[in-house]
Amino acid sequence: MNLQDEKTLIEKAKTSPAAFGKLYDLYYTKIFNYALRRTGEVAVAGDITSDTFFKAMKNLSKFKWQGVPFSSWIYKIASNEINSYFRKKRFCSLSLDFLYNKHGFEVVDNTNLQEEYIKAQKQLGQHEDFQQAQNMLKKLPGKYQEVIILRFFENKKINEISQITGKNNNTVKSLLKRGLNKLKIQLLQKKENKNRTLKTQPNQSVSVLKVKDKYDT
Repeated sequence: MNLQDEKTLIEKAKTSPAAFGKLYDLYYTKIFNYALRRTGEVAVAGDITSDTFFKAMKNLSKFKWQGVPFSSWIYKIASNEINSYFRKKRFCSLSLDFLYNKHGFEVVDNTNLQEEYIKAQKQLGQHEDFQQAQNMLKKLPGKYQEVIILRFFENKKINEISQITGKNNNTVKSLLKRGLNKLKIQLLQKKENKNRTLKTQPNQSVSVLKVKDKYDT
């Protein structure tokens, strides 16, 4: 969808539940995946996604078209919800039923959503690299997690991240650089610990000792 079509759809969505439903269909998967990558929890990601669209619907009348993609606006809402979740260490979810029953537009039914959550959780468990990356990211302050995931998982450009986070381009670049350096330190420490463990286990098989460290690039 080009910016002009998006602008037209947004204006319709301010008064039409059906039009908002189209926005929901366009961005649901992206926001859900973003929340999943930030939290690592399927159920939490689903609740955050639900709350994100509820707040988007509630505040859409305040959205003023200034050439900024709708995606930046809704990612910003999602980021705020995620950051709030981490600050509070608790989460009171708003049911998707509110969107279904109170505002009259049709989206994916609850059964399909539940199946999607189960599928996502299964896939998450199967991707060891993602799990390891997620564990390392969790050790970083939220400000680094946010920009790294937006840049390298969501493929957002620097100016888009700036729009989403409310930080200027130079700040975003600085956070990315410092965050990646912190991840690099974690990787080096992990490699060092692994080598130390191998040295204390002389009976390990030759095949194990020759396994190439996946982070040696």
